[in-house]
Parts: sequence; C-alpha cells; structure tokens
Amino acid sequence: MSSIDRSQTVGVTRSYEIRTYGCQMNVHDSERLAGLLEDAGYVRAPEGSDGEADVVVFNTCAVRENADNRLYGNLGHLAPKKAGRPGMQIAVGGCLAQKDRDTIVKRAPWVDVVFGTHNIGKLPVLLERARVQEEAQVEIAESLEAFPSTLPTRRESAYAAWVSVSVGCNNTCTFCIVPALRGKEKDRRPGDVLAEVEALVAEGVSEITLLGQNVNAYGSDIGDREAFSKLLRACGRIEGLERVRFTSPHPRDFTDDVIAAMAETPNVMPQLHMPLQSGSDTVLKAMRRSYRQERYLGIIEKVRAAIPHAAITTDIIVGFPGETEEDFEQTLHVVREARFAQAFTFQYSKRPGTPAAEMDGQIPKEVVQARYERLVALQEEISWDENKKQVGRTLELMVAEGEGRKDGATHRLSGRAPDNRLVHFTKPEQEVRPGDVVTVEVTYAAPHHLLAEGPVLDVRRTRAGDAWEQRNAAEAAKPAGVLLGLPKVGVPEPLPVASGSGCGCD
Repeated sequence: MSSIDRSQTVGVTRSYEIRTYGCQMNVHDSERLAGLLEDAGYVRAPEGSDGEADVVVFNTCAVRENADNRLYGNLGHLAPKKAGRPGMQIAVGGCLAQKDRDTIVKRAPWVDVVFGTHNIGKLPVLLERARVQEEAQVEIAESLEAFPSTLPTRRESAYAAWVSVSVGCNNTCTFCIVPALRGKEKDRRPGDVLAEVEALVAEGVSEITLLGQNVNAYGSDIGDREAFSKLLRACGRIEGLERVRFTSPHPRDFTDDVIAAMAETPNVMPQLHMPLQSGSDTVLKAMRRSYRQERYLGIIEKVRAAIPHAAITTDIIVGFPGETEEDFEQTLHVVREARFAQAFTFQYSKRPGTPAAEMDGQIPKEVVQARYERLVALQEEISWDENKKQVGRTLELMVAEGEGRKDGATHRLSGRAPDNRLVHFTKPEQEVRPGDVVTVEVTYAAPHHLLAEGPVLDVRRTRAGDAWEQRNAAEAAKPAGVLLGLPKVGVPEPLPVASGSGCGCD
C-alpha cells in the first residue's frame, strides 16, 4: 500500500491510546505524551478501546523481571489488529525501550516507533516519519534533550497535578536499573518549578505533588543542599494552593531542614513516603543503601516529634540475595518500631542489568513467599491498628472520583484526608464535586480505608471543583463524532500499588 493510501484522510481525526506501566515518573511522562499527541491533532480514544485506537503507545517499565514478557505479550495481541487495519501505528517508549532499543523491532517487527526516556518529545515526529517512510523508527537519546515539563501536557486530573522537580538519580542501588535508563540527576531551576505550580493553581489545581526519582536530593545539581526545604516553604506562599505532597525521598538526603519545613508550612501535608527496603544493616550495605537501621528510625522519630499526626508509608523488598532469617527479623523489627500507615511490599525479583541479579545467595522462591506473607500479615495488623486511632477524628477531605469502586452501590463518595488516607463518606444532599472539600467524622476503620457513616458536617465548594466542572462541561460539548473519552479524574495515584507495579527503587 502506498504512502498516499496510508496517509491521514483530510477531516478524519486519528485517535490514540497510552498504556502505562511502572512508577509515578512513567505516569507523569504519559501525561506529557498525551499532551504531545493532542497538540499534534490526535484525540484520546474512549476508555476500554483495547487496541482499537489509530495509535497505541506503550510507556514501559524495565525494573521487573518479567517486564519484557508482559510487553511482548501485549504487542502480540495487537499484531493481528494492526494487520487488519492499514494505517494503525504502535509505539514503544519508556525504560524498557531505553534498555532494549533495536531488540523490540526485531522481536516485534510490526512496531512502528521506539523512543527512549530522554526524547519523549519526539513521539509525534517519529510517528509521522514512520508513516511517510513506511519503516520503523528507532531513536534513543543518551541524555535529556528537553526537560519534560517544557512539553505539552494532558493532565489526568483537573484539580491535582504532578510537578517534576528533577529527573534521573545519582544513587547506585544494586537492585535498581533506573539510573542507567534515566541518567544522572538533573534539577530544574526553583523559579521554573514555582512558575509551573503558580500556573497550575491559576487553572484551578489545589493539590500538587512534587515528583523526583530522589525528590529530596533536589539541589545537588544546582549546588544548594537546602533547596528542597526552600522549595517547600515557597510553595507555602502560593495563594490558592491548599495541599502540597512529595514523592519519593531517600533517607540519605532527609535532613532536619526538610522536617522543619514540613512542620512549619501549613499546606505541606502531614504525610511521608520514605522507602526502607530492608531493616538489616547487612542487607542495606549489599543494596548500597547509604543509611542503616538506626539512621532510618531516627528520622521517623524526628518526623513524629515535629508532626504527631503524620502518616508514614514505605517500600520494602523481601528476599534480597543473601538475606538470612536474622536479616528478615530485623526488617520486621523496624516495621514494628516505625508503625507504618501502609507498606508497599515487593518480593525481590532480578532486574536485568543490575548488580544484584548476579549476586550469590539468591533466595528460593518458597522462602521469599513465606517471608513476604509474614511481613504482609504484620503490616496489615499495624495498618488496622493505626487506622483505628482515626475513629472519632474530624477530618477535611478533598473529594475524589474513581477511588471508591463500591461508591455507587453504597451511595457514598470518597476523598483523601490531609495525611492521604482514603475515606469513604455518606453522600450529602448538597452537590459535591471532585476537588471540593468536605468535613466528616470518622466512624469506622479498615486496614486500607476509613468510613464516615454519619452526615457530612460541612461542604466547601472550591475553585478546584469549579475547574473539574468546567473541564467536564467542555468535554461534553465537543462535536459529535470526535473519538475522545472523558478524562479519568481523581487525585494522581500517590504511590504504586502494593502488587509491585512500581519500581520500589527510591
């Protein structure tokens, strides 16, 4: 078929679908990819289109042992669809694309575009080049071409947004391949970060999450060790910005000035996600984690002293090579001492290309599974106990959409407390929109959520709720025949799910 036959028909809008795997960085990158495609004239395919879009983009993760199998399985599923639909295109980007490069096209020759983590801005150009030249385009940059925040964005939420402060990572953890794929840390200028936050607030956003592979190392690239605490305080001076969060920090860089900024800045939320990975000093050394158990628990103690109601969450890897029963018991000890609100637990799996994958002492699967189950059982008990302490408290919730899967059947709505706990509450008679704020009293606690079964005590309509309403009205008013699904709304997922879809490498 000729290039003319395959070209985009005048007046026909091409649709796109993006499938995202992995960590928060990938989720944010996908918002950029969506913005780039819409800026180039594509429209978003409806939810559940399952490969029926004209362009399907895979934004991949490379940190799980079976990441490539998952990708090629999905690509294989699309092969017959593409064969039957001339003009359909498939693109693969993200960490696995950065790592495997030409291998993807060799194993799946029906893929049209392969791009890396450093040049996501090239996607529309590469798609057009592949269409015109009728051959696959593989372009992997070795260093960042443009900071992603300079690119167009289609945010998933009208009222909550990610804001990147840096990309890349300077650590050398033996289980993590991210530095090799995303490069050394590169910081944005503080003025650029704050300008983006102010622009988002002007659009109606009331909650932002500062995002970095090692977010509290911010400043190392620009020579200011207190840059992150200064950034938190500066966010506190932005009128209309109600909630500030950040993820994920590293214990090595968690300094007293950051704790002070969290405690003294009213719109910085009482929530901290700080990866532990292991409670054993021996294992932490093998992981090349530059802290030890005493240091980690010391940080927890300081945070709790400064912010008594802070909810602290973490990541833990079970079964790292060489981990003994005594090492694992040290992890359980830290979990008991720290009393995390929630822990995202991962069974160690080999990350191809990492030093840990070649280490002696790989733990048998059945041993890892047994330890994992013990850890989960302990954390479930602690999470439930910590949530029970919330019963009777009066909380302000930012209303979300899509976070309560049973809300329709139970006639409830859902929202996030300041400490990021998920709360389901009775639907009030007054209209409540995502982004609005309600005041409720907690009446029941489960391990992973809270209930407020009584009447809502107060409803505060917000500019964020106005933004959500305006966005939905604009989508509903689009001309008939345009293939564009409504945006998924709700606060950005604060953390990878506990099943292990995130890299857990911070």
